[in-house]
Formats: sequence, structure tokens, C-alpha cells
Amino acid sequence: MKFILATKENMTEYFEQDGTVIPVTILSAGPVTVTRVFEKEKDGYNSVQVGYGIQKKERINKAQIKSMKGGFYKTLKEFRLKPSDTVEVKEGRVIDVSAFSPGDKLQVTSVSKGKGFQGVVKRHGFSGGPRTHGQKHSEREPGSIGGGLRTHVPKGMRMAGRMGSDRITQKNLKVVFVDAENNLMLVKGAIAGKRGTLVEIVAR
Repeated sequence: MKFILATKENMTEYFEQDGTVIPVTILSAGPVTVTRVFEKEKDGYNSVQVGYGIQKKERINKAQIKSMKGGFYKTLKEFRLKPSDTVEVKEGRVIDVSAFSPGDKLQVTSVSKGKGFQGVVKRHGFSGGPRTHGQKHSEREPGSIGGGLRTHVPKGMRMAGRMGSDRITQKNLKVVFVDAENNLMLVKGAIAGKRGTLVEIVAR
């Protein structure tokens, strides 16, 4: 199992040697430092905690400072290990993007763009009401939500509300190119989130 933290930069095109054009997302990946290793015998589960990014000591609370070894980090994340995973890491080890290679299959987790409070047309794809036949200002309204005999709104009814800012996991993404000198990784396809979004990357 291989893992790393990254930030999303932007999207672009990558040309292969045969001229094939691949849409890719540019990720600024690592380096990350292993700050703690959790073991099932001692902690109840197996995982590896890593630190990413540089932060001032004054901006970190005291509880986190105790778990930061080797520096002060902007982000601390844990990667849970399955019983079948074989990972030999020690506290203080630095993991960079060179651990990955083109062709690796990734599982990528990030937070999607926040779109604020949206109506049913944008949030759920409703068609809205007709513009004619007596309609005046109800072109993007949801319509009736009643149920005849029901005296309440059923659970799960699609209505207007907050849209976006969801934690999304995308599987089977492919590494296209790795630039170890500049800590860059090109991943095929689009990854959820805006520029600067924290991205968790796992390859099994």
C-alpha cells in the first residue's frame, strides 16, 4: 500500500508518444512525514499518521503539537491499514511522490466545490414549471410536495438546500506522469474540488 497527501493545482492535457490526448489533473503531492504509527495491539487498530505542509507553531493547538514529530505541519491525516496491507514505516520517515509510478491505480478522496444554497433545478435537475398556461413566477419552483393522505413531508424528499462541499472518493484513477523533482503528479480525469483542495491518495 502506498499513500500520500496532495493539493489540487489545475487541469490540463497530456500528450502520449502516439499522439493520444489525455485529460489530466495536476497534483502537488508531498512530501509527507510519518508522525505516528498506530498498532492494533497497543491502539486497537492499524494506521499511519502523516503530516503535510508547513505551519507556524503559534497556529497549532497544544494537543496537536505533542503528536507532531520532526516539524510543525498544516495537516495531519491518518491512513487506515487493512490486515492484508504490508507497510513498513517508521516515525520520521519522509514519503514523496517518487513512491508512485505511471500506471498505478489510485483511490482519491477530496472535498468537492461548495455551491451554496441552490434550488431544485440546479441541485436535482428538476425541469420546473411551464412558462405558459397561467404560470407567472413559478418557472423554477419544485411543484407539489404533498402526498394526499400524508400530513408531513416524507424523509428524503428532494428539495432546495445546500449543495456541494461533500467528501467524494473516486476509485480506479490512473497515474499518467510523475515529476519527482517538482513533486508533481498527473492523474487521468477530473478530481473533485477547487484549486488548493487537499487530496488524499492511496494506491493498493
